[in-house]
Amino acid sequence: MAKLSNSLNISLTDELKKFTHSQSGEGTMFSTPSEYVRDLIRHEKDRREAAEFRKSVLEGYQDAINERTVKFSGDLKEDLKKFRTRKR
Repeated sequence: MAKLSNSLNISLTDELKKFTHSQSGEGTMFSTPSEYVRDLIRHEKDRREAAEFRKSVLEGYQDAINERTVKFSGDLKEDLKKFRTRKR
């Protein structure tokens, strides 16, 4: 896989550019517009990871409700293998 550059250029409308700049500088949490945009991206990444985690938890609850579980033996890999075989 090719190495990604550390920078990314994006085009913004004048309205979005003005808003982004207003979120940085004196009296704000961010020194630069770049810091603000990086924070937005991190929050979106966290939100997506949390949504995936919630989905997995709900699937686990459904498995438990439908008695599709395997007693934990102490060997997670082996238990997962047994569980996947049972699920089919």
